[in-house]
Amino acid sequence: MIIESRVPAEGNPRPRRRASAGVKHVAVRAAWAALATFAVLVAAVGPGPNAQTATAPVLQPTLASNPDSALANALADIQGTPLSLADAVQAALKGSTTVLTAAAELRSARGVVRRERGAFDPELFADVNHVDQEQPSSSVFSGTQLRQTTASGGARVTLPFGTKLSASLDAIRTENNAPFTLLQPQYDAAGRLSLRQPLLRGFGPGTSGERSAVTREMEAADARYQDAVSSVQADVERLYWELYAAERDLAVARLIQKQASALVSQAQYRNRAGLVGPVQVATAQAFLAEQEQTVLDREEALAQSSDRLASQIGVRPSGPSARYHPIDEPPRDFPVDPEEELVDRALRNNVELRARERDVAAARARHLGARWNAYPSLDVFGTIGGTGLSGTPREVIFGGDTLRSAISGDLSDAISQARRREFATWSAGASLTIPIGFRAGAGERERLQAEADRAQAFLVAGQRALADDVRARHRELQNSTQRLDAARRGITASVEQVRIGVIEFNNGRTTAFELSRLAADLAAAQQRYSEAFVRSARAAAQLRYLTSGGAPPVSNKEEGTR
Repeated sequence: MIIESRVPAEGNPRPRRRASAGVKHVAVRAAWAALATFAVLVAAVGPGPNAQTATAPVLQPTLASNPDSALANALADIQGTPLSLADAVQAALKGSTTVLTAAAELRSARGVVRRERGAFDPELFADVNHVDQEQPSSSVFSGTQLRQTTASGGARVTLPFGTKLSASLDAIRTENNAPFTLLQPQYDAAGRLSLRQPLLRGFGPGTSGERSAVTREMEAADARYQDAVSSVQADVERLYWELYAAERDLAVARLIQKQASALVSQAQYRNRAGLVGPVQVATAQAFLAEQEQTVLDREEALAQSSDRLASQIGVRPSGPSARYHPIDEPPRDFPVDPEEELVDRALRNNVELRARERDVAAARARHLGARWNAYPSLDVFGTIGGTGLSGTPREVIFGGDTLRSAISGDLSDAISQARRREFATWSAGASLTIPIGFRAGAGERERLQAEADRAQAFLVAGQRALADDVRARHRELQNSTQRLDAARRGITASVEQVRIGVIEFNNGRTTAFELSRLAADLAAAQQRYSEAFVRSARAAAQLRYLTSGGAPPVSNKEEGTR
């Protein structure tokens, strides 16, 4: 049997679907068979307005032999903007506020890591200072005017172990009016290589602990971003199949409303023929009113399902109906791996757990740094270097002698002397600082120890909750086949009840009230099947999310789409 349906609405015709009855999704066939069988009810409740006898009409097998067309036509009347599951997921990943927030937090964490790593980058420095001053003097050896320009420059770096290295060069140009100055101007230069190494406070983790901590926090933010992506994918898949089921529930309600309207007409014809009393007409009218309200409820539920999906993906549907229309078919089954294998996979791969593990590592890195920084401060330091001196010599008359300096040259000569260490210098030392009471360092160490313990407890709680959630979803998915089979059997039984009720109604052995109740039971059975399917699809999506199994699978498409 070949089915073909199309919707000429909103300028967006629905894609055509051709599907073999041998491979058609069992859920859709069961629902269509149930609804089409109820359509037989109208053909069976009476012989028409010209009937003069109470002879029960023969059931027409035409609709029952082709049940798919009834629901297909009802679905074709539901308008909406076509949307595939893959398109919905892609749109959600672009527009979801959850993903955008997680991405912003990841960028922030990367910025913090870059900032902390920058603390260990080498840096260049330079200082220039010029002094021009006049001062009174009470000595014949000192001048009253001083012009001095000092320039310093070099490079320094802090290593992850707390070591501080510095290379610097100082150059000074001095002019004064002191009478016995032999160099005018005078150039002084000094070069130094300095090292300072903490041995207790500030050593190793005491200096690099924060960098290690923020690196772990960046890894946690990256894991939470991946978790947000997986969560959005699972939510979109769940909302997509809820919309799929809501469309079918609306189609069911509309078909039953249409058949309830026909039942009212047939009951009125039979009342005029004297076959039934006015109570049967009133019962049929009450049933019709109830189904009209049900249709309104189903339309609102469909609109709400579409709104939830639109809110999740961040794109509103176009067209007058302002609703999305799912074009993908649901999976035929929900395969599930053994329970313990799923639990192990979840504990190993779940990105939220990885984020919590990184939080624990960050807290421990800070605690380790605090342990070192709670010690006294003991630093060793040393320098090696050289100095240089040059300038423009001048003659100085002292008593009866004329003095002249043997030093001459410019600033470059002084710098060259310092670089070659013609006048070598060195120094070494140690510095010890012991805080009385150690309260500040010990308090911070205890605080960070508590933070690490709390992060560890949070990780263990997450592992336990994850295992419980995986087991619950596994059981739910494992029972999905039986649940769907039970729902299908319920539909089949409701179909049989309606068929028998039609026969009994035609033979005067039951009332329109009983017939309407049976029809309502048929609609409830179909809705229970929709709920069972959505529950199974939600459990499958959640299980993939918990085990970090990636994006939802490609939807079932049989030669075309619905």
